[in-house]
Amino acid sequence: MFAVAASLSVGAAAKDPKIGAPAPRFELTLIDGTKVSSDELRGQVVVLNFWATWCGPCKRELPLLDAYYRIQKPHGLRVFAVATEDSLPMYQLKPLFAALAIPSARRMKGPYGDMHAVPTNFVIDRAGVVRYAKAGAFDLDAMNTLLVPLLREPVPAPAPVT
Repeated sequence: MFAVAASLSVGAAAKDPKIGAPAPRFELTLIDGTKVSSDELRGQVVVLNFWATWCGPCKRELPLLDAYYRIQKPHGLRVFAVATEDSLPMYQLKPLFAALAIPSARRMKGPYGDMHAVPTNFVIDRAGVVRYAKAGAFDLDAMNTLLVPLLREPVPAPAPVT
């Protein structure tokens, strides 16, 4: 079964994502086995999209997110599709993932797994702050309203080395 292993990071610092607060750290294991950490994504606008194959709104949202990602990736947008544990087995999902430009995750470590509904989206700004955390599918107007201003924000300067 294709499962997302969403687990809390070791230590008391791991907290649920809260709007306006620094995003909790996470690590994605993509379909090809590549690992991507939240630290590597600093300076990008990140969308974590949790979806399921049986979810009607997810089926409409995923192609829209994919098209939006293809257009906005050069401007610093990163979108990751994370299938929930009750989706289809990996071998059945591979053709879908091959057609998407959005990187798809087969596993995630971090406190983003306690969702009450799908789709659920988390948006993290260039500075690593959670700007959106909500169940429900995006439409084009909602994505433009939320993401365009974040993509226009300057990339923060790296923290000075002490």
